[in-house]
Amino acid sequence: MAPADKPVLFLQAIERTYRQGDNLLNILRRAELAVWSGQLVALVAPSGAGKSTLLHVAGLLERQDAGEVFVNSKPTSQLSDVERTRIRRVEMGFIYQAHHLLPELSALENVMLPQMIRGLGKRDAAARAAELLSYLGLKERLTHRPAELSGGEQQRVAIARAVANAPRLLLADEPTGNLDLRTADRVFEALTQLVRASGLAAIIATHNMDLAARMDRRVTLQDGQVVEVHG
Repeated sequence: MAPADKPVLFLQAIERTYRQGDNLLNILRRAELAVWSGQLVALVAPSGAGKSTLLHVAGLLERQDAGEVFVNSKPTSQLSDVERTRIRRVEMGFIYQAHHLLPELSALENVMLPQMIRGLGKRDAAARAAELLSYLGLKERLTHRPAELSGGEQQRVAIARAVANAPRLLLADEPTGNLDLRTADRVFEALTQLVRASGLAAIIATHNMDLAARMDRRVTLQDGQVVEVHG
C-alpha cells in the first residue's frame, strides 16, 4: 500500500471489557475500523452499544484490553501516558455534545488557548483563531463570550477549537445532540466543509439519521463489533 492509502486511524481487533459486580460486560469484541483522510464516518448505534467506548479507545482516552490502535500507522498500545497525551494534543481534535467552552474567555480566546498551550505565539494563535471562526461564519462574534452566543454558535466555536492545532483525526460524540434540527443542520454543514477543506479523518457519533445519511460511510456496533451500514 502506498503511504497515501494508509488510514489515519486503524482499530485492530479491539477488546474492551468492564466488570460490573460479579459480571463481565464485553463492550468491544475484536472491533475493527479504518478511517482515511478527508472521510466522514457516522457511528450510529443504540445507547449502551459502546459508541462512547469506541471513541474513547480511538482517542487514546482509555486503554483497550487487547488489540491495537494505529494512529498514522503507528501502534500506540505500548506508549506512555505522556506520549499518548502528546498524540491527543497534536494529532486529534475532540467535540462533545456539551461545548465545554471557558465562560470567561471570548470566542477568539477559546480557540487561541489550545494553540498557545502547544507553544504558538499569541499573535499567530489569534490570526488562526480568527480565520477559523470566520470560516465557520462567526466573523462578527470573535469578542463575544459563550453566554452571549447561541447554542449553534457555541458549538461552532467548539469545532474551531477542536481543529485549531490542525489535527489529522477528529472525534465527535453527538456534536449536534443539544441543538434543534435547523441549527444542527447548519453546524453539521460547517463541520463537513471544514473536514473536506482540511483533509481530516472524522468519526461522528450521532443519533440523527438524516445527518448520518449525508456522511461518506455509516457504521454501527453489533455484539461488540463494528459493522458497515449500507443503503
